[in-house]
Amino acid sequence: MSKLNVLISGSGIAGSVFAFWLLRAYPDATITIVERDPALRLTGASVDIRSSAVDIIRWMGAEEEIRTQSTNEEGMQVVDVNGKPVATLRATGRSDAQSMTSEFEIFRGALAKIFIAPVLDRVDVIFDESVERFEQRDEGVAVTFAKSQETKTYDLLVAADGLSSKIRGMMLNSTPQDQIYDVGVHIAYFTVKRDLLKGSLLAQGYSATRGRALFLRPDPDPAGRTRAVLMTVTTRGDTATKDRLNTALRNGNESFMKLMDEMYHDIGWLAPEVLHGMRESDDFYCSHLGQIRSPKLHDGRVVLLGDAGYATPGFGTSLAIIGAYFLAGELLTHPGDIPTALRRYDDMMLPFAKDSQGSSGAMQLFNPQTWWGIWIRNTLFALVTWTRLDRVAIALSSLIGFTEKKFPLPDYQWPVV
Repeated sequence: MSKLNVLISGSGIAGSVFAFWLLRAYPDATITIVERDPALRLTGASVDIRSSAVDIIRWMGAEEEIRTQSTNEEGMQVVDVNGKPVATLRATGRSDAQSMTSEFEIFRGALAKIFIAPVLDRVDVIFDESVERFEQRDEGVAVTFAKSQETKTYDLLVAADGLSSKIRGMMLNSTPQDQIYDVGVHIAYFTVKRDLLKGSLLAQGYSATRGRALFLRPDPDPAGRTRAVLMTVTTRGDTATKDRLNTALRNGNESFMKLMDEMYHDIGWLAPEVLHGMRESDDFYCSHLGQIRSPKLHDGRVVLLGDAGYATPGFGTSLAIIGAYFLAGELLTHPGDIPTALRRYDDMMLPFAKDSQGSSGAMQLFNPQTWWGIWIRNTLFALVTWTRLDRVAIALSSLIGFTEKKFPLPDYQWPVV
């Protein structure tokens, strides 16, 4: 297995972390990364790192760089329609028991760059290309590429191609949409070229009726910028709003921005400034958030990694890091026995991912549809923070040993580098 030949579909966080650890396990492995975009996508909203993923970034030697490039966000402040603070939920200062703001809050593009930099000169990256189809054979998996129509055989095909993974659909003999579980969230991210937080390192969040929420997060850029998020949370029965959002999403950025103008212009607070900034932004991105609930993570020599196998809003980045490390570790532990390595990965990773996804309705609970619901939520937030119950709960949980649930990572014997 010293000449392992692997194809990774997707150059994002999951694919990059897997390539890093696979090269630790097999330094002379041949790794090809195929990326459908014409270049590395180094944009995106802030993401965080939690649970066992914190240990993994330390073992990668990436913790210091991640902290250096973090957003320096100190917590989340809930505000009312006039911008008056209702409650402030601060970061804990701990990596084992974190609040809404992680100790490792970093923009997705910066994190992706940190992860792929150590492997770029050791892998072959093919841009503007994707997997059109594959065929399982005795000697490996034969992959045909969409643009070149060239067919090549690999020992392993790793699908790290995101929520709408085409490879997942082919592996499960279904459409990619069949495994997407709707959590009722549509979201738009963009950078406002003004510091709407006026130098504060506290993020701010405001909720209006009909599940409309506006978040502003600090950006460390010295030019003075703000990262904005427009999040629309719908109930399961609100099919009319879902249809409007999905139609706008399919029709592209301009269509979605037009709908955001229409839906958010009257919510108050800083909405006018944010919508103006949206029109001036050059990094607008919109998406329908969902979970991936796949019945299995591998078939033959094809395996799902990261969002392709277990997308989980709020915890997806950490799951991708954990899954990448675990998959590479199992391939290390079972040299020459890819089926056993993939079966171990599937048996351990899938239950952990499902448990991490939790129950449905969480986003609807924290983003009420009515003013009455928002008032109740804000009152609870205010009570918890005023009495410092949030800090007490974290301190007590740490004292009795109850911290963030971790994946039971084996003690792999990585080759010394």
